[in-house]
Amino acid sequence: MFGLNKKDFTLLLIVAGLTMFAPFLLNPFPEGSAMAQFNAGYPDLMQRFVIFGIFAIGFNILFGLTGYLSFGHAAFLGVGSYAAIWMMKLLTMNVIPAMIMAVIVAGVFALLVGFISLRRSGIYFSILTLAFAQMSYALAYSVLTPITGGETGLQPKMADPRILDAALTEGATPRANLFGLSMTSSYELEVGNWLFTFNAGYYIAAVVMLLAFYLSIRIFRSPFGMMLRAVKSNQQRMNYTGLNSRPYTLAAFVISGMYAGLAGGLMVAMDTQVGPERMFWTASGEVVLMTILGGAGTLIGPVLGAGLIKYMENIISKINSGILHEWFAFLPDGLEDLIVTLIYPFIGKGWHLTLGIVFMLVVIFLPGGLVQGGQKIAAWVRGGKAGSRDKASKSTKPAE
Repeated sequence: MFGLNKKDFTLLLIVAGLTMFAPFLLNPFPEGSAMAQFNAGYPDLMQRFVIFGIFAIGFNILFGLTGYLSFGHAAFLGVGSYAAIWMMKLLTMNVIPAMIMAVIVAGVFALLVGFISLRRSGIYFSILTLAFAQMSYALAYSVLTPITGGETGLQPKMADPRILDAALTEGATPRANLFGLSMTSSYELEVGNWLFTFNAGYYIAAVVMLLAFYLSIRIFRSPFGMMLRAVKSNQQRMNYTGLNSRPYTLAAFVISGMYAGLAGGLMVAMDTQVGPERMFWTASGEVVLMTILGGAGTLIGPVLGAGLIKYMENIISKINSGILHEWFAFLPDGLEDLIVTLIYPFIGKGWHLTLGIVFMLVVIFLPGGLVQGGQKIAAWVRGGKAGSRDKASKSTKPAE
């Protein structure tokens, strides 16, 4: 179905189920309980899960398939964001034109950067992309301030033309929408002590991510994807066969940049303001971590990696010493203070330390990322079941 084999279609259904039922899956603990701290089913964070999932999926098309490691992908995220915000200021607050323009502008910019950067490979390619990203950040921060807003950034204002929208009433605030449906519209469902929030902006972003994920599957399984794997396997040998690999790597770079632009456009659709910090080198490093943690070259790995990092950034970072003391209040005072002292460096502002340890463990023990970990667990479960069946059959087998 949809041009996918049974395995890929099953994976697509699993991702669709996870995204559609995310408000339930991410709120496993009742409100007011001690464990409610770990709930992540609120709109802003769920939007970040899917938006950065798109960003990581696009990066994986370049890095996972060709092996070209870009340290400047945040430039396309920022360029897409600026293109989207200008569409909202000049044309309409409808998110569709903003996302389309974000993809187009990011793709054109990626074509320019890729045409120059792909003249080199390896670490030289990585440094070139990093240089382009930092130049883009510097331009947005201080040089192109009439276009980018500089340090303060841009956001829609009442005085903006918006030639396709009706005039706003006095005091009204421009809000992003999809044909009149506001991105902030939410419905809350209360079931016992649980509170589930269904946000329009999240579901719009989730549908876009599913489409992006489906497209990535088609790319991975296509002859084009096979050529990209050949580049990663042995580009020199591929060139010896008479095939020019550069058009393929450039196409992968542009597609990856367009994915980043789409993520940037969605970020503007959910939060209608843009700043140059989205183009800083740390944002580029973040998507590299997401892809490697989840599993570079896998289909669902980048989405899992993006979810893990954003979960830690928004949930683990909020745990403070007061919450820890509440959790361990049942212990004797001395033991309670000792445990809090031992744990505190790894949470709150120290969540980066925990992320670093997780990244180190994954790289050492699971080079294939979280996907490899899931495969090992599944193989162990299947092996355990098969082993129990073998033992049963051996116990019932008559002696010779």
